[in-house]
Amino acid sequence: MASAKDRKCANCPNMIYRDSITGLCKDCLAKTKSRINPDAAAASDRERNRLASELSHVRGKYGAALKQIEGLERDLTIADELSVNIDTFDITPRKGASQSEGTVLWVASDWHVEERVKPGSINEMNEHTLEIAKTRAGNFFQAGLRLTNLLKQDIAIDTVVLALLGDFISNDIHEEIAEVAMLEPMHAIVYAQNLIASGIEFILEHSDYKLVIPCHSGNHARTTKTTRFATENGHSLEYLMYLHLAAYFRNENRVTFIVPDGYHSYLKVYDQIIRFHHGHAINYQGGIGGIFIPAFKAISQWDKIKRADLDVFGHFHQRKDGGKFISNGCNIGFNAYALSIKADYELPGQQLFMIDKKRGRTCTWPILVK
Repeated sequence: MASAKDRKCANCPNMIYRDSITGLCKDCLAKTKSRINPDAAAASDRERNRLASELSHVRGKYGAALKQIEGLERDLTIADELSVNIDTFDITPRKGASQSEGTVLWVASDWHVEERVKPGSINEMNEHTLEIAKTRAGNFFQAGLRLTNLLKQDIAIDTVVLALLGDFISNDIHEEIAEVAMLEPMHAIVYAQNLIASGIEFILEHSDYKLVIPCHSGNHARTTKTTRFATENGHSLEYLMYLHLAAYFRNENRVTFIVPDGYHSYLKVYDQIIRFHHGHAINYQGGIGGIFIPAFKAISQWDKIKRADLDVFGHFHQRKDGGKFISNGCNIGFNAYALSIKADYELPGQQLFMIDKKRGRTCTWPILVK
């Protein structure tokens, strides 16, 4: 029950506790004040909202500060753990084991020494002249020897396999090639022969390596209109060049030439069988998968006749390591042929790799000649 002091509000049934001067309850009094001074009520609401916003902002900063403190404490704990738990062990320098042995293979092909590539004719990043061909040939032999000597620091290397895989000249087999040739075919093959002979002499003079030189004709040095396989060597200027080079170095007991009659030659390096060829028997017509799928198909068929652990070839002007094959780049650099087969752009260069006696192929390096 309401006390004796309670009475009803003058505006509503609510009871008023204690004496009230206005005779109004709390709610009715607030409404009355709002009607009397609305600006004051609005100002009061704004102030209340401002204070609430500031409180929310302060709470957010406080929460962020707590998280930062937790992160710093965690980092400090980790730093303390690392500083007191360092435990090292000794590592001693290791030299190449005396019983370790390897053979380094340099792949030379697709020099196209007499073919002119003018700046801007294909792209502005390549140019090729007779003098540039000579410089790049020299760079090939210099860099090959330098890389081989680096490998020799940790492994015994007695022999370098210098694979000469063809297309050292462009020849005049197509009218457009004849138009950009800087030498006639006979002069071009002599020019290429002199560059190769100079390189072999350089290796003999500046190292004690033995040289094994597999030789293969490319498809450009032919004297026939179309490519032949059964009688390829009989119509190849490069085959004649290889015979001349073999005769020139016949008294050098550190040099062994391998000039096969057929398209393939096989060389056993330790327990690895290497199959060499120029590459023009691989049927590639610019597919999305590049040369990989055509190469694997050809290798699979050839392995049915005589298995090889690795195929090494040129022709496609692309340095690729396919696991089962290594394709060589070119000294001439990106030209009209590379553009026509949609080859990836790459700097002029060749390939070098090593066969370790115990581990097989352990490295494949580009020899950049530009």
